[in-house]
Amino acid sequence: MKFRWSPAVAQPLLAEQLASQLRISPLLAQCLVNRELGEASIVSGFLQPRLRQLADPFLLPNMAMAVARLYQARERGETVVIFGDYDVDGVTSTALLCEFLRALGWTVDWHLPHRLEEGYGLTIESVERCLRSVAATLLLAVDCGSTSADCIQSLQQKGADVIVLDHHQVSTPPPRALALVNPRAPLDLSSPETQRFSASDTESTGQGATDRHAQVPPPFAELCSVGLAFKLAHALLKRAREKGLPGAEEYDLRPLLDLVALGTVADLVPLTGENRILVSVGLERLSRTQRPGLVALKKVAQSPASLGVYEVGFQLAPRLNAAGRLETAEDALRLLLSADLTEATRQAEKLEAHNQERKKIERAIANEAIARVRAKFKPEEDFVIVEGHLLWHVGVVGIVASRVLQQFHRPTIIVGGEGAEWRGSGRSVAGFDLAAALRECGDLLVRHGGHAMAAGLTIQQEKIDTFRTRLNGVARRDLKLEELQPRLRLDAEVDLGQITFECLAELSQLKPTGQGNPPVQFYARGVTHQRPLQRMGAEKQHVKMWVTNGTVTHEAVWWGAGIEALPGDRYDLAFTPQLSDFNGQRMVQLKVLDWRPAN
Repeated sequence: MKFRWSPAVAQPLLAEQLASQLRISPLLAQCLVNRELGEASIVSGFLQPRLRQLADPFLLPNMAMAVARLYQARERGETVVIFGDYDVDGVTSTALLCEFLRALGWTVDWHLPHRLEEGYGLTIESVERCLRSVAATLLLAVDCGSTSADCIQSLQQKGADVIVLDHHQVSTPPPRALALVNPRAPLDLSSPETQRFSASDTESTGQGATDRHAQVPPPFAELCSVGLAFKLAHALLKRAREKGLPGAEEYDLRPLLDLVALGTVADLVPLTGENRILVSVGLERLSRTQRPGLVALKKVAQSPASLGVYEVGFQLAPRLNAAGRLETAEDALRLLLSADLTEATRQAEKLEAHNQERKKIERAIANEAIARVRAKFKPEEDFVIVEGHLLWHVGVVGIVASRVLQQFHRPTIIVGGEGAEWRGSGRSVAGFDLAAALRECGDLLVRHGGHAMAAGLTIQQEKIDTFRTRLNGVARRDLKLEELQPRLRLDAEVDLGQITFECLAELSQLKPTGQGNPPVQFYARGVTHQRPLQRMGAEKQHVKMWVTNGTVTHEAVWWGAGIEALPGDRYDLAFTPQLSDFNGQRMVQLKVLDWRPAN
């Protein structure tokens, strides 16, 4: 392994003060300080996330206008068409809103774009296809729409209002939706639609939408679309209770949190702020959910009774994603909306078959892409990888980009398709805003959008080489070569004797870990082997070690060691501590991250 070891700067005074105030160990306190959590009041909320800590949903930009228009649709008997997306975030958002709106009296229909035939997002072609199946005067675009100015203008010219509920970056100028509910969106006070619904909202509550948003900005910036869908449901329920609607007082939003946890973890957004609260409570709901679709999905995935971030991210999410990657995500949505376990089981088995096919396609393309890149890769020159091939399946290019990035640690874009226009997906490394870089290449692209760490695009085949050259220029300007060597963030140096059952129980308060709140990673100096190393796995690709400092010995496992050099007599070890429960034996185990010769 070739990591840059990057130990956090020890801050013993701050850590000891925090440890004393909260009665926690200095090691946990140091881990909190490393995560920029140094104030006792903030740390208390972080370690004990509760739903009551969630901010008022009306603090989101343009939420009041969205709520007012949706209630107008309910009163008029209009059909609300939810236009979703084909990934897990889009599908769970659509399922949550369908379930909630129908329960409180709205007439709802939905549409998910076909990945191969329509592509990503709210486009004129995809909306026309949607409206051919259901006439609508109100379209609620979920997990898309923040850059769809032309499409939204076209819909408005046809007499349809559009509400956008999305978390992706907003175009400049932003689309003129009736309400753009996006944490990144400005509040458009010049829009006549905004003025109309702000006025009606003020009349009904005595408080204008802009007044609400003028308060201290809440921690909404990292919410994904299913989190925003939950906030919209919360806002609508608050209004329903003010209006005294039948069933509103009794309606409980908490059972929807299984969907929120699923979509949030799958979308790889930071598990901090409101996301931490929603996922913490949502994982508990997901573990004991009675939702037939999720019961069936957990069964085919052979998931344990208690679910964490790993089980959601690597067992449930890939199966939900599989249908949308290859064709349409409708099977995934029908699974989540199913009220019958027998039908849900059939849908889950269908998704399992899709997932097996997806893995086969992905493996073949990833092997080919990695081989093509390796044959011409120049580490000193290639700051970004752009690779494409005719007929590479566009449904798996994002996963393949992740695989290539893991091999070469470069921002990576993989494109495929057929005909003149190819579609691609990119993944980035820390320090390189991929969505911003694509904006600098906008004149070479048919369309593009996404986040700093992940983005999508459509490009004409003949422009790929020019695009690769320009994107590399942007990366060379913004990145230093040393930033393209993977960095191994380490929380602290520890003695092996510190890693006990009690220590792991205390550190578990940091969970759920993920983006923005990584698992703890430590290192120990000058350790040795207590007994010979042991190869494991069908291809002997894993290694088990017994690591000792002469006093304490822990079992350590190096997953995927492959043909990497193995540690010698004395070495420093970087690891994540974990509990192993195998064959009824519970022990402390170290997950190996890297090693280096001692001193």
